Amino acid sequence: MTQNAHPVLAGPALWSAQAHMPSVLERQLVIERGEGSYVFTTAGQRLFDATAGLWHANVGHARPELAEAAHEQMLRLETYHIFGRYLNDRAVELAEVLAGLSPIADPKVILNSGGSDAIDVACKLARRHWQIEGKPSKSTILSREFAYHGLHAYGTSIAGLQFNRDGYGTESLVPETARVSTYDIDAVRRTVEEIGVDNIAALVAEPIQGTGGVIPPPVGYLEGLQEICQNGDILLILDEVITGFGRTGHMFATERYGMQPDMITFAKGITSGYAPLGGVFVAPRIWERFYRDSDDTPIFRQGATYAGHATACAVALRHLDLLEDLKLLPRVQELEVVLQAELASLEEIEAIVETRSAGLMAGVALRDDLSAEAITDALVSDGFITRPLRGNTIQLSPPFITTDDELRELVGAMKAAVLAHDGK
Repeated sequence: MTQNAHPVLAGPALWSAQAHMPSVLERQLVIERGEGSYVFTTAGQRLFDATAGLWHANVGHARPELAEAAHEQMLRLETYHIFGRYLNDRAVELAEVLAGLSPIADPKVILNSGGSDAIDVACKLARRHWQIEGKPSKSTILSREFAYHGLHAYGTSIAGLQFNRDGYGTESLVPETARVSTYDIDAVRRTVEEIGVDNIAALVAEPIQGTGGVIPPPVGYLEGLQEICQNGDILLILDEVITGFGRTGHMFATERYGMQPDMITFAKGITSGYAPLGGVFVAPRIWERFYRDSDDTPIFRQGATYAGHATACAVALRHLDLLEDLKLLPRVQELEVVLQAELASLEEIEAIVETRSAGLMAGVALRDDLSAEAITDALVSDGFITRPLRGNTIQLSPPFITTDDELRELVGAMKAAVLAHDGK
């Protein structure tokens, strides 16, 4: 044993995600059940879920309609793969419904198990597209500073959060990636010029950055990205894993901002987290090449065992009906107004540097000497789950079923926690 060796800490067999283990052991909260906008720990604490889990519990927890949809489907067929000539009826049905909702006209729908899968598929498809088009130099995938696109190899490689990229012995797990400015569209143009449009396959962007700190697009920024991509013949991939299916008050943020992407990735909100499911909308300019009636038509080698999982698709179909039945997209637009008004009341607090919001998602940025993690810990003690993000920012993204009063209580509790910790 080496001198000054540190003891190995004991803990549960489960290795937590995205965790510095010594910091979380013995202070982990075990959630055992949910009800609406609330979850309950094994210690009996009731917590308002102000983050909707990881941005996904849009219709709230433990809805019987979705449990029944899964139960009924499993009794009929749990799943069957969608490889080659085989399909299952639920995947076919869901894809047709999604195609009708897609902001991309006449799309094909690739289904998989979640957002990281979707990003991996979209980036690979972008590179495959240009190889087939006879432009093999177009291989670089651009993404934005502070971006989060999951943690598969491609998501790690295009991450704009450096701590998710570090420690793997190479600058980028998948080669040919680069970051562009999140705020300055002229800086984006300069980066594109430096790399050269003949070397760029695609640009991936969240319409509203989530994990990077809840950063809505600056005025004209997304339109600038669209113009750069169109002029440079660069594929535009919008990552709507967080924003898709109503989080912005529109079915997709693509519609809110009037964008025309070549691909859209989606996940979380398609089932509100009741089953793992994600996918990609693909525009005709990309998919048609793979559908031509010719002996030399190429194959795109994508797919996973649980792609188009029948039970997950059944849950998604019932969930989409539920969004409509409960009129939750108009409700998000109402809650956005309430949230913005409540956030405005925080502007008087010197320790709060900035509030940022769009739809039913917000980030509250704190002064550097005040720990966002300490505030979120204090809020747990007060009965609210929030989350610290990059930039010393606190995330708010409650379920769509949240009441006006619950929003006011949430922001009021945050205000009290910040004031109580300021100067400590």
